[in-house]
Amino acid sequence: MVGKLALIITAASMIVPQLLLAGRDNEHHASKLEQSYSQALSELRGAADRENAEARFELGNLYVKGEAVGKNFSTAAYWYRSAAEQGHDAAQYNLGVMYEYGEGVVQNSIEAVRWYLKAAEQENGKAQHNLGKMFARGDGVAQDYARAAFWFGRAAEKGNAVAQYNMGAMYANGLGVMADKAEAVRWYGKAAEQGHAVAQCNLGSMYGLGVGVTRDYAMALHWYRKAAEQGDAKAQCNLGFMYGNGDGVARNPAEALRWFIKAAEQGDEQALEELGRAGVAL
Repeated sequence: MVGKLALIITAASMIVPQLLLAGRDNEHHASKLEQSYSQALSELRGAADRENAEARFELGNLYVKGEAVGKNFSTAAYWYRSAAEQGHDAAQYNLGVMYEYGEGVVQNSIEAVRWYLKAAEQENGKAQHNLGKMFARGDGVAQDYARAAFWFGRAAEKGNAVAQYNMGAMYANGLGVMADKAEAVRWYGKAAEQGHAVAQCNLGSMYGLGVGVTRDYAMALHWYRKAAEQGDAKAQCNLGFMYGNGDGVARNPAEALRWFIKAAEQGDEQALEELGRAGVAL
């Protein structure tokens, strides 16, 4: 029921302004919709006052988005906290984010870690990833790569692409886990399949160098291209080298130059050096 109320409020807050802009013929419909979402908002507030955790969480969302109510991060934090203290994992995660970035509350990384941990222990994948990040950085908690890998791993198993990329990086560099290039390839591959550009680029490099996997220039080209098309400068530069050297593809200096230019325009130093050698100025 609470979720349905939130959907009514969100939909109506988007449609009403469009109807009013469309002219007088739609004013009646807009008025009806305004009544519907006003009633829905009233019911949602009533449920929140009756200590319904989901209603409190949804009110927090409305204040973050500014839907049907004025955008107000402080009020959002109030409602998230109310729900979080009742054990609502998504509210605990959102409150952690607000503390991490100082939105609606005074920035406090220690508090961010505290709320992320509460949500992570309830198997909230986003919180598990963010908790891993905090341990990896030593932000709000003593730096601990082993614990970072533990939480990244929990989130990665749930399909979190960024956590999967981070697990790849941990295995590639032996941070918090024994270095294992094959495991790095496995995790980069999972993230790459979900469209994570840096994972795609790193996977391309591992195929191109034959690290953790049999060297395969065709696969390297495939993953570099995927990342390059998303704007990853390093992948664009590496794609330039592959076309320039004819690795996994017919040698094509013009295509190599095209990718070097794209990478250089983003400030990639290797690409800039290649353009300099070719006598090309941006």
